[in-house]
Amino acid sequence: MKRLPLATLSLLLVGCGGNNSPANVHAPGAPASASLQVLETGAAALQARPPIDAISAYLDGFHFYNGDQNGQMEAHHYVTVLNEDVMQAVIYDGNTRDAKLMGVEYIISERLYKTLPPEEKKLWHSHQYEVKSGSLIAPGLPATADHALMKRIANTYGKTWHTWHTDRDKALPLGIPALMMGFTADGQLDPRLLADRDKRFDIETKTIRAERADIVTHPVVPGANAWEQGQVIQLKRVAGGGEHAHGETHFAPAEQLKKP
Repeated sequence: MKRLPLATLSLLLVGCGGNNSPANVHAPGAPASASLQVLETGAAALQARPPIDAISAYLDGFHFYNGDQNGQMEAHHYVTVLNEDVMQAVIYDGNTRDAKLMGVEYIISERLYKTLPPEEKKLWHSHQYEVKSGSLIAPGLPATADHALMKRIANTYGKTWHTWHTDRDKALPLGIPALMMGFTADGQLDPRLLADRDKRFDIETKTIRAERADIVTHPVVPGANAWEQGQVIQLKRVAGGGEHAHGETHFAPAEQLKKP
């Protein structure tokens, strides 16, 4: 199959799928007042939103907490293609207007992933299984566009942080962000989650899996999916800037590097 340019893919992906997966969370708060609604309408009409307008793809898949494979959830990704090697996604708990922003994912090519230092590699997960298994979908796309997009994604790597744990925190985003992982083999994803997703989108993952049999995937680069080797990484509260306290900031050396 001919490889489609990213610009062409972006045009094919605009406006596909959605509006069938309500948010899991109902945030507390009074209904928007008439004045707030007027402000929202006016802002939407008058203000430019280039980063939002650049979103060109919608992907639906599943994540789990690094170190807690039982903590599984569906994740709705709205993706911006930055260049041939880098994409970025905002992640929601649904695909309706009231969906809650759940996290972010950065997606890079195999070429870039290989350049990362060993400790950084541990934060990333592979996408080979998600693509080949059919658990990652692009709702609403025609078969040709879906196949071309998944060929692009199959050998990429993602680093995902969830900031609202909507499977557990049903009112507000609590706690600190969590590093998420992607599934790598059959038998890991709860079949009830998959069946519910397939029903809402009127699809069959088995069929999608068969249609992607010809997509070529490379062996996973060592370092990714570190949880499989028992290397679990999550954030914890620390004093100061933690591992980010290095190098020159805009103002001065990082505080933890100041000499007495």
